[in-house]
Amino acid sequence: MNDLLPLWITLAVLLLAGLGFVGVSASRRSKTLPPADRRPEIDGADGHADLDEDPAAAGAVDTLPGQDRPDTLDHPAGPVAPTAEPEVLVDVPEPPAGRLVRLRERLARSGSPLGTRLLAVLSRDHLTEDDWDELEETLLLADMGAGPAGELIDDLRTQVRVQGVKDAAGVRAMLRGALVTLVDPTLDRSLSTTATTTDGTKVPAVVLVVGVNGTGKTTTVGKLTRVLVADGNQVVLGAADTFRAAAADQLTTWGARVGVETIRSFKDGADPAAVAFDAVRAGKERGVDVVLVDTAGRLQNKAGLMDELGKISRVITKEAPLSEVLLVLDATTGQNGLNQARVFAEVAGVTGIVLTKLDGTAKGGIVVAVQRELGVPVKLVGLGEGPDDLAPFDPEEFVDGLLQG
Repeated sequence: MNDLLPLWITLAVLLLAGLGFVGVSASRRSKTLPPADRRPEIDGADGHADLDEDPAAAGAVDTLPGQDRPDTLDHPAGPVAPTAEPEVLVDVPEPPAGRLVRLRERLARSGSPLGTRLLAVLSRDHLTEDDWDELEETLLLADMGAGPAGELIDDLRTQVRVQGVKDAAGVRAMLRGALVTLVDPTLDRSLSTTATTTDGTKVPAVVLVVGVNGTGKTTTVGKLTRVLVADGNQVVLGAADTFRAAAADQLTTWGARVGVETIRSFKDGADPAAVAFDAVRAGKERGVDVVLVDTAGRLQNKAGLMDELGKISRVITKEAPLSEVLLVLDATTGQNGLNQARVFAEVAGVTGIVLTKLDGTAKGGIVVAVQRELGVPVKLVGLGEGPDDLAPFDPEEFVDGLLQG
């Protein structure tokens, strides 16, 4: 037993030495990474390093043993470019010049009963009283009105009696001249797009657009915006039709298509005069050329309409003079449209007419009738449903379209 004692002592020493080595190794390994309470402070809200507390933590990353800490963190595909703002695409409206040629072509394709019937009767070898009555009836059915129709018949009677024109070319030329005279090419059909105050300060030209709902008034304002932009004008729109909920949205969409700002109210039943005033003031501040104001098309009674439009006009003129008051009329409504026109002319001081849906009727006489009734020119005509189907009115192009049937 005593002989084994040195062996047991040797084994015990070796065991104690091994345990001590393991403890030292574990202690050294524990220093490789700092404990949790010694890591950089973490913002509990978003899990990112608190750069104010430890600026160096912005680039700190854990590395595996044997790896070098990278100086920078590059994106796998290279540097990340800043996100670009989405490009806003706007339409480039068609130039207004030459648009009326399309109306001429459409009237010709429709076989205009006005021009066709007038030419057919006037080409007869001998014109009886019944023939003249037929001519007058044709003019009346074309919504020309009794007064202008009588004048045209008298003019044609004189020319036929004096000149004795019988050939087709001569008859056409005679009729064309009489119709152009009746439509009156001497009227000023230009839109006023410049304005100044009494002291000579340049301000935006303010164009007020009025008319009954259902005539395409707001759409016409949108199309007129494109005409003005195509002519190089800077425009601001005023959505003063606060009676119809969709009118402001509709007008805003039209303006956005050509990069034009719309001043509107998001409050139901807002004061139209206040919106118009804000639009004119915004136009002055932005230095634009034209402020185009859409108004409500209510025609409940003359007194109410007068009060509303009168207030809008008074408020606008505190900021800038009123350059134009355009009345939008549906060319297909005939005499009913003329009745509406009379009321607006008395209330709003109309300076020009915009006839919509003129391509939808081959009557054509409404142009003469409305000018004669109101004493103001037709300045623009609607040619169709397209965004650029609004054209400056040209008497000779219009008459040529009627006579191409």
